[in-house]
Amino acid sequence: MAIIDFYDRGWGINPTGVAYIQGDRSYTFNEVGELSCRIANRLLALGLPREAKGAIWAGNDVTAWTCTLGLWRANMTWIPVNARNSAEDNHYILDAFDCDVMFYHSAFAAVIAGLRPTLPKIRHWVCVDADDADAPSLETWIADAAVTRPEVAYDMDDVVMLSPTGGTTGMPKGVMNTHRSCQTFVAHFMLACPYGADERPVNLAAAPMTHTAGLLAVPCTAQGGTVVVVTKPDPALIFEAITKHKVSEFFLPPTVIYKLLEIPGIEKIDMSPVKYLMYGAAPMSVEKLKKAIDLWGPIMAGGYGQTEAPASIANLPPGHHFANGKLASDERLSSVGRPNPLIRVEMMNDANEILPRGETGEICVRGDLVMKGYYKQPDKTAETIIDGWLHTGDVGNIDAEGYLHITDRKKDMIISGGFNVYPSEVEQVIWSHPAVQDCAVIGVPDEKWGEAVKAVIELNPGQTVTAQEIIALCKEKLGSVMAPKTVDIIASLPRSTVGKVLKKDLRQQYWQDSGRKV
Repeated sequence: MAIIDFYDRGWGINPTGVAYIQGDRSYTFNEVGELSCRIANRLLALGLPREAKGAIWAGNDVTAWTCTLGLWRANMTWIPVNARNSAEDNHYILDAFDCDVMFYHSAFAAVIAGLRPTLPKIRHWVCVDADDADAPSLETWIADAAVTRPEVAYDMDDVVMLSPTGGTTGMPKGVMNTHRSCQTFVAHFMLACPYGADERPVNLAAAPMTHTAGLLAVPCTAQGGTVVVVTKPDPALIFEAITKHKVSEFFLPPTVIYKLLEIPGIEKIDMSPVKYLMYGAAPMSVEKLKKAIDLWGPIMAGGYGQTEAPASIANLPPGHHFANGKLASDERLSSVGRPNPLIRVEMMNDANEILPRGETGEICVRGDLVMKGYYKQPDKTAETIIDGWLHTGDVGNIDAEGYLHITDRKKDMIISGGFNVYPSEVEQVIWSHPAVQDCAVIGVPDEKWGEAVKAVIELNPGQTVTAQEIIALCKEKLGSVMAPKTVDIIASLPRSTVGKVLKKDLRQQYWQDSGRKV
């Protein structure tokens, strides 16, 4: 199926039903579907070729998202632009990815006006919500466009998403995802988070729709469900939406979940409508996961993916958090679940050889979920996809029950005194301390050890802990080799716009004067 076919499936199931809600405004499937047709027909009238590239610079907004649907309906490529990025970062993405068309919200008109003269490749500019001095409004732009569905030929390997990598290790690369890889994601999600024949999901898009929250809107609308759009992952907005709209599913990164768990009176919030609270994008503290399950019941749904294999390499459904009627072991809860059924997942060594089950190596993925490659970077593509296998850069293993464990990022492994130390194992122990909200473990230069283990910690509001307490806890649980030699407590950890801790930024502070590379 083409990616737009999933919206059209829901449109056929529930034409007069509500597809999206934002604030007090509801949008039916008919309304959004017809608007996406007008956008697609106007794009096609410009004479743009298949896989022409369009970006949407806006926060979470239904009309802006409908522009994405319009691009897909015209078999064009969506460039997700995160509105929380710096103007410089987004300028790099738009220029390097050869953007042809820019849709933007008036809230960003001033930024757009400053960048526009330096983006000559963008030939068409549209303001989604108002007539701007330099661009027509969306309504003006599509005034004469037909409302009929355009007949557009497509190939399953046409690129529909050109997504920037996280940029935590340098300038972002452009990940080319296709109808095929996106179709596989939708199939994986619907298998992992099923609904009954008479159920229609209500999805809460609280995280940025330029990331996982946008992708998760696709399987929801494919089932005739409703996507409730909020502008940011603010606890008050989240809980209000859950109560008001009977939200059945939503995604949050672990950092946001940690903050929710520390809200005074959180136990009084009614989460009974929620069937799936999905977490991922970064490792999850087992202790905080258990606290969430104790507080909210069996609704937690873990997942693992990356931009190069969108959001669904493995999943840990709510039921898999339990075994024999009881909460599952910490070993299972620390996993990211079992690999999804439409792909093959293996561990490989540095010689690209598949390792026996249970051994630790680089997590490699093969199948229709894998990206087409990196845009205009065949050398990087060849380094990452070898003999059809996507090398994720993550290190892990699969246990005897088939659950996938991520030990760490390859680049994050610390070699201290000749021993390999995986930061995620140390972080799990530190997260278990009740005073700790979040932490990052990194290697820092050390004359004796080569690299010494350092923990950088962010505390829960009003809590205190000493470095000696953290070191003692880690020595007790892990032994002296893996325990941090030093601990820094800071106000807040540096994070990317999608909530990932920027370990490279942390390491830079300690390595910049060492004369050695970070």
